[in-house]
Amino acid sequence: MVNFSSETNNDTVKIRKVVTAAFGRPNEAQLVETIRNSPNFIPALSIVAKQNENVLGHILFSPITIEAQGQISSAIALAPLAVTPAHQRQGIGTQLVHTGLSKCRELNHSIVVVLGEPQYYRRFGFQTASEFGVQAPFPVPDEAFMVLELQPDALKNISGTVRYPEYFNEV
Repeated sequence: MVNFSSETNNDTVKIRKVVTAAFGRPNEAQLVETIRNSPNFIPALSIVAKQNENVLGHILFSPITIEAQGQISSAIALAPLAVTPAHQRQGIGTQLVHTGLSKCRELNHSIVVVLGEPQYYRRFGFQTASEFGVQAPFPVPDEAFMVLELQPDALKNISGTVRYPEYFNEV
């Protein structure tokens, strides 16, 4: 049975291995570690999927902003989501997303932003960000940059460009 919970200090090395294996490079794992060591880290939003003591997957949500004409709105970035290659396509990633979004709601976050596979993330309710007047700060396919309102009309009076902390530029 796979259990889902916030990461512990015992999980950090295992998370690095999972994220590196899932992406086939260390960049995203370094991003996780940088966020973990930043003031932006929210421990409850760093979630692992474990079987026994083995970490099979990890998801991280961290604060970002949406900015336009001096208006700054808070949001949360979903990045990265990783499952070990041997355990992909078994529903672990889906459960990590559901668990993470639920925890974001519990903590009263209202907007989640993700850059990812549209077919995958649409099933969780994500929609193309540009439909809400929200843009990526860098060139990406329009359909791959998405937002999710965790509270009704969370994006009603919000538009602008998403601003990630500098360390996202290293990925």
